[in-house]
Amino acid sequence: MRRELARRIAAHAPTAGEQVTAIPGLALFRRTAPTPCYRAVYEPSLTVFAQGRKLINLGGTEYLCDGSSFLLSSIDVPVQSQIMEASEQTPMLSMHLRLDMPTVREVLSGEDLPDRQATGQRRGVAVGETTIGLLDACIRLIDLLDTPEDISFLSHLIQREIVYRILRTPQAERLRAIASSGGLSHRTARAIAWLRANYAKPLHMEELAATARMGVSTLHHQFRSLTAMSPLQFQKQLRLQSARQRMLIDGIDASSAAYEVGYESISQFSREYSRFFGQPPMRDIRALRDSRVVAIDAA
Repeated sequence: MRRELARRIAAHAPTAGEQVTAIPGLALFRRTAPTPCYRAVYEPSLTVFAQGRKLINLGGTEYLCDGSSFLLSSIDVPVQSQIMEASEQTPMLSMHLRLDMPTVREVLSGEDLPDRQATGQRRGVAVGETTIGLLDACIRLIDLLDTPEDISFLSHLIQREIVYRILRTPQAERLRAIASSGGLSHRTARAIAWLRANYAKPLHMEELAATARMGVSTLHHQFRSLTAMSPLQFQKQLRLQSARQRMLIDGIDASSAAYEVGYESISQFSREYSRFFGQPPMRDIRALRDSRVVAIDAA
């Protein structure tokens, strides 16, 4: 089943990089070389790996993903990511499916969904071993790309099955808690989502706690349990990664990027950027562009 999934992904992602598909929320990835550690922001999503190896680091906890693994993210969270094993002959192949939380809640409300024993999993990210049922559903979802006229009707049904398969695993404990209205995890996830959407605004903990309908100290504790960082650290990482993307992709200068993501002091932005990415803003952007040119020339 894993080989079949790898074959499907390879067929629909013939070149290195991300392949956005006609199925809403589904992207396929082919990576042909290991990478240095890089920063990324994960959304509530499921990534199923069919080939290769990848290392995810969240707050010092490492998650190793390989061809037998799935990665479940139940929240928006900044992570460090590194492709450990990939080549032209044996590329890293994976599929990434954005989770629709109303669908998760719909499946959770079903009477036939069995309860799972709690594992004590606290983080909003977890790695588990793929099952035959999950692999089969993923293969059928990708197969819809060969019959696009079926996507509008069948895609939601198969994605609903994929959610069901995931919710039956121990790794879904945190996703269950976040999707269940009223609980602390659900309310903390609301605060995380608000901060993700409003990271450029000044952070006032009392207002963020009011969004989550809990006390400031409780929010701090729950926030750190899910993300391995404080709300202020979370906001800082989002700001710095957004500024980096704006400079790299849109070509704006460091000062403009700093003000755009909410910094009032350029010197503070430069200091925090250097600590986070290892070198000052424009030097970092030049290095990233040079590495891309090298990669293109090598291809």
